[in-house]
Amino acid sequence: MLRSLYDWTMRMSEHPRAIWILAMVAFIESSFFPIPVDVMLIPMVLSARHRAWIYASVAMTFSVLGGLFGYAIGMFAFEQIAEPALIALGKADAMAEYATRFNDMGFWTVLMAGITPFPFKVITIMSGATAMPLWLFVSTAIIARSVRFFLVCGLLYFFGPPIKSFIERHLGWVFAAGLAVLFLGFLGVQYL
Repeated sequence: MLRSLYDWTMRMSEHPRAIWILAMVAFIESSFFPIPVDVMLIPMVLSARHRAWIYASVAMTFSVLGGLFGYAIGMFAFEQIAEPALIALGKADAMAEYATRFNDMGFWTVLMAGITPFPFKVITIMSGATAMPLWLFVSTAIIARSVRFFLVCGLLYFFGPPIKSFIERHLGWVFAAGLAVLFLGFLGVQYL
């Protein structure tokens, strides 16, 4: 099953409209979609390395735009959904304290979530919910997503063929290692 999913993703990455699919995935991944952008980005760069920088630019741009949508969800829907539950549980003061701490470290929080495997959507929504200054959120998201996507695309651009053949030979192990990195990223963020 993993091999057929990989083969399907590689075929989709060569589709004439793949760049639009990448843009859509980058946008929705930053606000509510659970699948990371890398699922489309990596095969697209591996199949057309000469377009790596275009793909990185599209992923960064639409990820930041999707982050703005996530910010809006946090800003406008948080009060209707989460805040009543927090008040009912007697946690409103704790949320206010968390919001202050979150915004005090906002630059670093957004930067780390934008670069690491931690779900960026969580930070975009919390940034809106805690009323992080919009200029700070946008500028940090641009930096973080640029680092993330240009680094991935750069590595694939310069080391593409060996990485592609390694992935194809050891797909199961690569998938397991990716899940392990994702899990360790979650643990690291949770306990830092």
